[in-house]
Amino acid sequence: MPAQQVTEASSSPLDRERAHLAASRAALRAMRADVESLDIKDVTANWVNAEVLQRQIDERITALADLAHTPLFFGRLDYHHAPGADQAEGAEGERFYIGRRHVHDAGGDPMVIDWRAPVSQPFYRASKKDPLDVRTRRRFGYTGGELTAYEDEDLTDTAGAEQASKLLQSEIERPRVGPMRDIVATIQPEQDEIVRAGIGGTVCVQGAPGTGKTAVGLHRVAYLLYAHRERLARTGTLVIGPNRSFLHYIEQVLPALGELNVAQATVDDLVAHVEVRGADDAAAACVKGDARMAEVLRRAVRAGVTMPTEPLVVVRGSRRWRVPAYEIEEIVRELLARDIRYGAARDALPQRIAHAVLVRMEAAGEAPDDRVQDAVARNAAVKAVVKTVWPQVDPAKLVLRLLSDAEFLAEHASDVLTPEEQAGILWAKPARSVKSAKWSAADAVLIDEAADLVARTPSLGHVVLDEAQDLSPMQYRAVGRRCTTGSATILGDIAQGTTPWSTRSWTEALTHLGKPEASVEELTQGFRVPREVIAYASRLLPSIAPELREATSVRESPGDFAVRSVAAEELDAAVVAACRAALAREGSTGLIAADARIPELAAALTADGLPFLAPGEETNAEARLTLVPATLAKGLEYDYVVLDEPSAVVDGEPDVRTGLRRLYVALTRAVSGLTVLHARPLPGELG
Repeated sequence: MPAQQVTEASSSPLDRERAHLAASRAALRAMRADVESLDIKDVTANWVNAEVLQRQIDERITALADLAHTPLFFGRLDYHHAPGADQAEGAEGERFYIGRRHVHDAGGDPMVIDWRAPVSQPFYRASKKDPLDVRTRRRFGYTGGELTAYEDEDLTDTAGAEQASKLLQSEIERPRVGPMRDIVATIQPEQDEIVRAGIGGTVCVQGAPGTGKTAVGLHRVAYLLYAHRERLARTGTLVIGPNRSFLHYIEQVLPALGELNVAQATVDDLVAHVEVRGADDAAAACVKGDARMAEVLRRAVRAGVTMPTEPLVVVRGSRRWRVPAYEIEEIVRELLARDIRYGAARDALPQRIAHAVLVRMEAAGEAPDDRVQDAVARNAAVKAVVKTVWPQVDPAKLVLRLLSDAEFLAEHASDVLTPEEQAGILWAKPARSVKSAKWSAADAVLIDEAADLVARTPSLGHVVLDEAQDLSPMQYRAVGRRCTTGSATILGDIAQGTTPWSTRSWTEALTHLGKPEASVEELTQGFRVPREVIAYASRLLPSIAPELREATSVRESPGDFAVRSVAAEELDAAVVAACRAALAREGSTGLIAADARIPELAAALTADGLPFLAPGEETNAEARLTLVPATLAKGLEYDYVVLDEPSAVVDGEPDVRTGLRRLYVALTRAVSGLTVLHARPLPGELG
């Protein structure tokens, strides 16, 4: 039986669903009112406990907010069988409404089931071939927050062919304005498998443009917080994006799903030990980002360790205890051989020396205890030996010396970096201090590596890393340090790597991350990018990522697509006109151009009276046009895209392959339509 869409013509069933929606909203308001009415003055022991509890209450109140334009539920499951050992959790005749959060009535009975609950999973996975005990799956259609339609799919009709859902298709193709929204109503089976993967393992998602890999990663965080809330509350979760514009674009997805305590950062934020005021050329950045630098730093960190030449004499009362230099050397060499972190070994050294003194005390007939050992470890003579033999290391000062002192670098980079590579990363003008140095982003990553060699970096429970293909090996190591005892979700597309050091394979990247056992899942079915647009952009794949499969699109509408050549003197006017035409339609518009063209286009838009935003400003503004430098376009989406001068986008990068990858990114930002305008010849790879 084909899926049936029911609208206003069938008012009785629709009215019943609207009544359930109204009752669910009332129940949600009651749940929030119950939390708001809590009186905690008699249940807290002190003001600290009161502050913590009040903060938790405030967060709960925020999480229970009823968002008027966000449907409270988007689907319904009618189960077929009564529960049994091999059956789903539904009882005969029982139905579950599936939504963004759990809602219950005054008696505690569920009115809306959280989409992450096990009983909700068949909404995404059930099919006529495998109905998962579901009799009917119902999808709901909304307009401006009002329930306007529903559509039933009879999963017991195994003889009939699977039918595409019209409501699902319209939701996928619905125009969007502003920041990224959640996809809980449209998660596909292959996406749901990734979203619900266990917390114990790391998952890497290779996803072509429009396949929803970013949304999958964010929904995976929401699912893990639901399934393992106590564990992740202790260890923490983190979403890492490529830049601030991207983080602004995605920042409302998790709060819309009721998750308010997920930190967001860029890699630069993670390693912000110093102020970044400088920049490297591509060659220097590639060397600094190379995994070999970890060995150079490891050697440099340990360079200050020296062997003692004099015996240690500890005076306690009337007794003097002597430890010969060779015995202290044995302790130092043992600690070096164990290859533990520099700071931990330095902390252990005085205790090991103190133990050698206690052995002598016991041999002399004394009975020292742990307090005596601690006192000996704090003895001035022991402290002096430790300071000389195993001096403290300041990570920033160490990296400063490596990049300023050619002899010091050569000593520790011997047989690791070539002389040319060493010369390429040395500063032309050595800095005098950490504060005065013009650190680059790559330098900050080196400092982070050195800091971890000295003291262990705290690990989080789960980390999501998006646009991962652009990271250097040293940046992967920096991220990996943040999830050594936790898991990760790695998201990216090899074809969209636009840095000179972008990864060549996920196997290599995952090894640098410290997660070589991670599973790699590939998403090639696009849901947002129109068929004609992805086909046009895919002409670049043989040149930029020949090993990847071409993405396909499930969109029924081909989208608006045009490539137009104009005279050079008319290009700016043609771009402005194309933006006006796009703005005449519903949805957002992005004007993407080479970074060097941005000032000229900004002036042209201003002269024509067209207001525009910068990437990331969409959250707090009503304007629907965003002027996007090509270097910031990655990860963003617009209903309509106007792409200015593709050849200029390619020429804005240090090499042709990187430029073509940047162009591939720019071409695939469109959701409903793409207009390409050029005065210069198009890159030959577009054919």
